[in-house]
Amino acid sequence: MSESLLFLTGKLAEKSLQQVLASIQPTPFKYRVTQIGVSVAALMTPELIARRLQDVGDATQVIVPGLCCGDLTILEDKYGVPVARGPVDLKDLPQYFGRGGKVPDLTKYEVNIFAEIVDAPQLSLDDILARALHFKAQGANIIDLGCLPNTPFPHLADAIKLLKKTGLKVSVDSLNADDLLLAGRTGADFLLSLTEHSLWIAQEVDAIPILIPAKSGSLPSLYRAIEGMKKIGKPFIADAILDPIPFGFTESIVRYQKLRKRYPEIEIMMGVGNITELTDADTTGINAILFGIITELRINAVLATSVSPHAINAVAEADIARRMMYASREENRLPRDYTSGLLGLHDRRPFTYSPDEVAAFAAQIKDPSFRIQVSKDGLHIYNRDGMLTDVDPFKLYPHLKVEDDASHAFYLGVELARAQIAWQLQKRYTQDEELEWGINTHKSDQSGKTAHREASMKEKKQK
Repeated sequence: MSESLLFLTGKLAEKSLQQVLASIQPTPFKYRVTQIGVSVAALMTPELIARRLQDVGDATQVIVPGLCCGDLTILEDKYGVPVARGPVDLKDLPQYFGRGGKVPDLTKYEVNIFAEIVDAPQLSLDDILARALHFKAQGANIIDLGCLPNTPFPHLADAIKLLKKTGLKVSVDSLNADDLLLAGRTGADFLLSLTEHSLWIAQEVDAIPILIPAKSGSLPSLYRAIEGMKKIGKPFIADAILDPIPFGFTESIVRYQKLRKRYPEIEIMMGVGNITELTDADTTGINAILFGIITELRINAVLATSVSPHAINAVAEADIARRMMYASREENRLPRDYTSGLLGLHDRRPFTYSPDEVAAFAAQIKDPSFRIQVSKDGLHIYNRDGMLTDVDPFKLYPHLKVEDDASHAFYLGVELARAQIAWQLQKRYTQDEELEWGINTHKSDQSGKTAHREASMKEKKQK
């Protein structure tokens, strides 16, 4: 028996929904569309649907608009079938049902993230734990305690024990042999970094060493350290060291390629902080490119830092990038349509409605409440009195006639400002929703705005 889907929508979106569903036929499911008597689909709630929808007929699943807020189990309990939210924009239904490409699986990765607490000696134990848990939440697998030159770290052992007690894996990064020995004997899992001259430390402790060249850029030195560890017969990770731009970045990438070619079986680490931290560019794109290289070279670990304000989410970005690039390589297709997590400034499909489609929506409006949409032509704001279009909200304001309604004017000002930003940057805009900035999005409480708009629409309909 084929699946039968029931799509719930509002008056304005009904025609577009029918067109999109028709465009993706044939599908493995039957479907029908029910318009439940609200103008704006986003204002649906489970309680409203339960009041207006008597039954679901032969439907085996109900799809509600993506912006429908509330507990959907209310509907599942009433109708006895699964209820799911569709995409926020109905034009994304082809991707929602996998017609725009295979539904991505981003649960897998092969790169472990070491997240470094670079100023650990200067932090209290509570602060170290808080920072570690933050990095873990962002996707880190190992917490690295960075030791600072000529800076005492008297609570190093206590910090390691605390993190281990919390269930975290720990590495310690130091140039001091005493720090590394103490870390290894206290239970650290990894030590950064050993050279060909300090391999003796690896024989004293069980921690896995990360090997680096004794001299900057010297692959022969790193090769000797690797051969030394292979003779010892203990596990290790090798790092050829990624240099910052313009101090040998390209040559250091070549070193990693040579290292992997010479030792196809060993584990390799790349420290990405020299690029993410020391380049004034958005780290989302930097991480995407670096993890593309990392995935092609089958590098097994990265050391990531999150110090500079512009790199505040570098660890979380690394988590997304490692998953996306792994899926891309394993599926042998370009890293597109996997996730929007690294799309901060722009969107792949920013303007989903044409100016003509927006005009068709506007023609259906019979109430005084304003709707706002964005197309390639600019900002469109409309109600029953007609539609206005411009790229400058200040040119629209004199025609809105909200001078005597401060709260409504404020609301429209905020929404039109977001719409202008979306048009300028070619981003998605959805009325009553904050703009999406990929992994860097921080949602605020929308309840006040939504409540205002609902009350405003109700009040105006009563006039």
